[in-house]
Amino acid sequence: MTGTIVGIIIAVIIILIIVPMAVKIVTEYERGVIFRLGRLVGAKGPGLFLIIPFIDRMVKVDLRVVTMDVPSQEVITKDNVTVRVNAVVYFRVVDPEASVVKVLDHIRATSQISQTTLRNVLGQSELDELLSKREKLNQMLQKIIDEHTDPWGVKVSTVEIKEVELAEEMKRSMAAQAEAERERRAKIIHAEGELQASEKLAQAAHVIGREPSAIQLRYLSTLTEIASEKNSTILFPIPIELFKAFGVKAEEKK
Repeated sequence: MTGTIVGIIIAVIIILIIVPMAVKIVTEYERGVIFRLGRLVGAKGPGLFLIIPFIDRMVKVDLRVVTMDVPSQEVITKDNVTVRVNAVVYFRVVDPEASVVKVLDHIRATSQISQTTLRNVLGQSELDELLSKREKLNQMLQKIIDEHTDPWGVKVSTVEIKEVELAEEMKRSMAAQAEAERERRAKIIHAEGELQASEKLAQAAHVIGREPSAIQLRYLSTLTEIASEKNSTILFPIPIELFKAFGVKAEEKK
């Protein structure tokens, strides 16, 4: 009787040890990759399932999107400008089995390939392209990194260049260049305005030349505009021909 009780106790203890080892639960965003005696069985989940204790081994894989910061990289651009650039990479595991079997640490591997790709791609671009065509570079980086990580079961969805740091000397040079460009555009616009005004004045001169009375009308219009301010003294020049008539009349009276 005593031996039976001891046997039951031992069996209960064994069950209490084995059952937790055999029962596995993985959440909705996880998968359990099962190995049986070292051989890949497959991925299971989500939910509850059983494995064989001491024979099966399970590795959990997270399927959620990982947001990974790429540390600042010192890059020499195609036009020999040294900049520091950092980026952010969004990726997730789409093949749990490959992410465990094909690579030791898929997150670290993705980080390293992102850093090297960032240096290589930006090193083949000029500074102006890096500053003005960032969207194009983002798409290029995403495509290249995704091609490298595809055998690992990792899908890179987005790569974004976050910040481009320039040396202070380069910032001052770019500011001077931008100021010179603004001055050049202002001078061109001013010159174009002067050209258009001169063309209009030439047309007006031709019209006035054909119609001599037009200059008198323009003269009176100008006097009207001046008089509207009420703060000016207007002198009317009188042609000398008008005084000749008075001189003739004076001589006739004599």
